[in-house]
Amino acid sequence: MLHIGIVASSAEGAALCYRTICVEGAELLGPYNHPEVSMHGHPFVQYKNFIDAGDWAGVAELMLSSAEKLAKAGADFLIAPANTVHQAFDLVERRSPRPWLHIAVEVAKEAKHHGYKRLGVLGTRSLMDGPVYRETLRAAGIEQRVPGAEQRERIHRMIFDELVQGACLPRTRAYFTEVIRGLKDEGCEAVALACTEIPLLMTPESSPLPLLDSTRILARAALRKAVEG
Repeated sequence: MLHIGIVASSAEGAALCYRTICVEGAELLGPYNHPEVSMHGHPFVQYKNFIDAGDWAGVAELMLSSAEKLAKAGADFLIAPANTVHQAFDLVERRSPRPWLHIAVEVAKEAKHHGYKRLGVLGTRSLMDGPVYRETLRAAGIEQRVPGAEQRERIHRMIFDELVQGACLPRTRAYFTEVIRGLKDEGCEAVALACTEIPLLMTPESSPLPLLDSTRILARAALRKAVEG
């Protein structure tokens, strides 16, 4: 099996991705079994400072630093369980010592598999405003919808003030549910949880729309690649 390298930024998203690979690896391969996994992460504050400044070259350098360390540890390919940092992906891919799976590409594949034509996207401000999902979904023939500006700002604050620190509050879950209901009213057929911490808050049972959990979708894609080669 191939060795998976996880480029971590926020702890919660990286931990959920790692756990998914291990738990679902055992379901696929037998008790206690999963592919070899290595993970490296720089202090999250470094990512946050670059993201807040719109410095995607800085984000890319952090990702490449982790990629180099993981390649030396033996990783055959890399994943980053953090949607926002993929805005730097074009700066990373051409200089990377190992190939990558792209989180938005994997979500788009899953959406296309289900036949979705219009997808709501929730994530950080820069993710919802930026090109990562808009362009990837467009290439797959899928329309993106995001909440209004005030809702995007509030969601962004909730992600950084609560979710990345592991806080999942009932009032926050209620707000996300309300936002998803609004996306449903706009004709969205499903919603992409394009922040790897949102799946800790929202479950299929609590959502007015089907959920595309980017964290677990990426983890499962990495698991398949590791097993199939």
